[in-house]
Parts: sequence; C-alpha cells; structure tokens
Amino acid sequence: MHNRYLKIISGVVILYAASLTAQSRDAHNPVIHADVPDMSMIRVGNTYYMSSTTMHMSPGVPVMKSEDLVNWELVNYAYDVLDTVDALTLTNGKNTYGRGSWASCLRYHNGMYYLSTFAQTTGKTHIYTTKDIEKGPWKAISFKPSYHDHTIFFDDDGKIYLIWGGGELRMVELKEDLSGVKEGTERVLIANASVPAGPDMGLPAEGSQLFKVNGKYYLFNIAWPKGGMRTVIVHRADKITGPYEGRVVLQDKGVAQGGLIDTPEGKWFAYLFRDYGAVGRIPYLVPVRWADGWPVLGVEGKVPETLDLPAGKGLIPSIADSDDFERKEGEPALPLVWQWNHNPDPDHWSLEDRKGFFRITTSRVDTTFLSARNTLTQRTIGPESAGTVSLDVSGMKEGDFAGLALLQKGYGMIGVRSEKGNKFICMVNAETGEPAEIKRIPLTQRTVYLKAECDFRDRKDEARFFYSLDGKQWSSLGNTLHMKYTLPHFMGYRFALFNYATENPGGHVDFDYFKISDRISK
Repeated sequence: MHNRYLKIISGVVILYAASLTAQSRDAHNPVIHADVPDMSMIRVGNTYYMSSTTMHMSPGVPVMKSEDLVNWELVNYAYDVLDTVDALTLTNGKNTYGRGSWASCLRYHNGMYYLSTFAQTTGKTHIYTTKDIEKGPWKAISFKPSYHDHTIFFDDDGKIYLIWGGGELRMVELKEDLSGVKEGTERVLIANASVPAGPDMGLPAEGSQLFKVNGKYYLFNIAWPKGGMRTVIVHRADKITGPYEGRVVLQDKGVAQGGLIDTPEGKWFAYLFRDYGAVGRIPYLVPVRWADGWPVLGVEGKVPETLDLPAGKGLIPSIADSDDFERKEGEPALPLVWQWNHNPDPDHWSLEDRKGFFRITTSRVDTTFLSARNTLTQRTIGPESAGTVSLDVSGMKEGDFAGLALLQKGYGMIGVRSEKGNKFICMVNAETGEPAEIKRIPLTQRTVYLKAECDFRDRKDEARFFYSLDGKQWSSLGNTLHMKYTLPHFMGYRFALFNYATENPGGHVDFDYFKISDRISK
C-alpha cells in the first residue's frame, strides 16, 4: 500500500512537472507582431528595457519595459521633438519621411541610462541621459556628424567608445561628458565586416551592437548577401581595438540585426527583427548557447516558433490601445501609444476645447494627406487588427477632408469631404503612389463612424474600409487597399486620425474615440 501510494504521488509530481514545462514554453515568435525595428536591449536587475526606431514620428525613440522578455509595454520616449527644422515640422514643402532618427543604442552604466541615436535630418548624433528611464527627465546632447548605426560602449577602464559604419566599421573614443569625439582617436576597426557572409553584398555589414562577455568583445552586425537573406554576423576579439575574427551565426527567415541579452537565471537570447511586409519589422527572440567562446544562435541553426519563456498576453493595451479621449486631472494629454506624424502644431489640436473629444483644427491649406499637420497615429498590429473612430464633422469648412487613414506611402483613407456645401463619405486609395477617390456617398448627419481593417495573415497585407451611421451596422466603401512596405516611409502601416484643409483654414473636427481590436470581420 505504501509503495503504491508513493508511485501515485510520484506520478502526480511527474505530471505536474511536465505541465509546468509545457506552460513555460508558451511564448511564440514573433514576440511582438508590430513594427518595432532596430531594437537595443538591456537588463537592469530583473527588468528589461528596449528602445526602437520610429523615425519621423514624435515623440521619438520609444522605450519599452518587460519583466519576462515577451510581454512589453511602452513606458517612455527619449524626446518630444528631435529638432524644429522644416523637414520635421512639415513646413515649406519639406518632410522627413523615412529619415528622422534611426537605430538607437540603449546602455546602463553607473546608475545612468544612456540612449543614443542618429539622424540624417539633423546631420547629428543625439545622446539622451537619465537616471529614471521610465519617468525622466532626459538630458539631451548632440554633436556632428551623424554616426550611422552606431553602438556606444562603456569599457571597464572608464573609456567610452562609439563604433559605426557600413561594410567598413570605424571606432572613436568619446569625451567623458559625451559632448563629442576625442580628437585623434578615430580608427578603422574592421576593414570589411561583411566578409564572413560572402563576397557579393547587397547590404554591407551594419547595425553594430557591441557586448562584452567573459572578458571577450562581441560585435553584432547585419549583412544582406545579394540573392540571399538578412544575415547575422558576429566578430569577436580579446581587446576592443581588435584584431577581430568573424563568422555567420544565423541565416534563417531573414531574422537579423540586434544583439545579446541574458536572464537572471543565466539563459541567453539574441533579440532580432524580421521584415514582415506591410505590418513592418517585427521582433523575434532566438535562444543562444555558448560553444568555444562563440554565441550559437537558434535551434540547429533555425529560428524556433516556440520559446522557453512565459506566454505572450497580447499587444493591447501595452503596445497599441483604444482611447476615449477622456482625461482625469493629472493624466498626460496623450497616452504613450500615440505618436504624431512629424512634429505636432500644439496650437491647433486640443482635448480641452471640447471635453472628451480630440479636436484637430486646420491651420493652413494643404494639397495632400501626407503634408497635413497634427495627424495622430499608432501602430497597426498583426496578424490582424481594426481601428474604429467616431467623428463629429459639424465644424468643417468648405474643402476640408477628415477621417481615419492607414499611413504609409501607399496609404488608404476613409473620411468626410466638405464640398460645395455638402458632405460626403469618401474612400481614397493611394497604393499606386497617387491618391484616387474610389467611391463617395452623401452624408447628411453630423456624426459618422469609420473603420479600417488590416489583414496581415501570411503577408496577405490587405485593408478594407467601412462606415456606419449608427455605430452598429457597418457597410464597406471603396475597394481593397493592397498595403506595401515602402522604403521612402520605411515604417509599418499606422492607424492615423487626420484633418486638413484644401481651401480655407480654421475648420475643425472632433474625434469622440478611437478603438482598436485584434480581430477583423471575416
């Protein structure tokens, strides 16, 4: 009887242990099915922080937080505005689509957080520092030139280095206050970092991120052989100055560009991203083991679908979220999920003019949606997502156009035009690069409901647009938008709330809410 009881207990323990193991392997790649490219990641104690790229959006350089490497939430941005040049404010015919600030580098050293980026738009390298990465404030430092895809590294001897470049990688030493480069310290670090990936490169090695593990230096880069896929290259050295030896450490599904992160328990992962069509560049985690002093990425060289990490809980409300535009005293005007397309014009948007509504007032005449100011955006999410707004159009002026868009170079829109004393619900398709009004119907009431649905499943990359007169019964309008990720914008599609004037400035519209869902109608 006693032995039988022990066997039963042992069986229960085995089943329970097996259950725990199964539960722990619930995480799936991609860990974030949304546009979060060029990640840089650190761990401080048991907490992980990650920065990413949002280019022409303001505020910029988002910071995300996680306790488990899988479930991330937005907690801050490095800056409200990068600069106030015409290209960033959409003035005098200028814009900075696909430029703005690019790949960042996030570091923690002696109780201080350092977040650096670079911008073709300003021609500068920008470094932001804070003791509180979640609340700030940030101190901003900038200097010329703009060091492409750089990594900052604080070495054990107190020296601060910056490595950058494409193909040929170079290194400089920074001044102790990070205000610029020490003269006479620039050197070629690796003459041709692409060599391990082959002789014929479409994209030479770039995206540098440097790490020090067990006394050795490991420099991660991405390269793209012609006719091949994005590839992860690692160079290692005993000294930061080299010499470096390199090898390909991952070539699967085009998952590449990133670096290393370890857990408090001693597990290692590489954080990387994958180009995934119209939704953007999406983050993956790849397990890492060490062999002969080299990081070995993947499972038998492949990117696994499942990970020995906690399950993902979804991207809503941590990465994207609905908003009823109601604000309690002390709350920020806009939650972190929102970013402006370029710098906002603060005098012409408001949550105060009509409580519980987001108002955009036109300040000038524009010819296209892409030149309009105060367009408010947030990420679309995969594998599918829908955005819905309630819009009061009673304050529009002749020639105004307002509504909900999917923002990229080949954008799509559903909105209301005020024309010849009448209003029309219109669907516009700009997938060819030129906007074309596909269909319109008359609107005779002040409030209309608009919806955009995105289907990113298996890179289908299709969007459809709908309207409703009561918020309950929906009708499709226009045709299917075939979404395409384009380099001129270099960003996944975004839901966008807009209003612009084509004849007379001063009109306004009021958005009552924006709702996002991870389901679309079938």
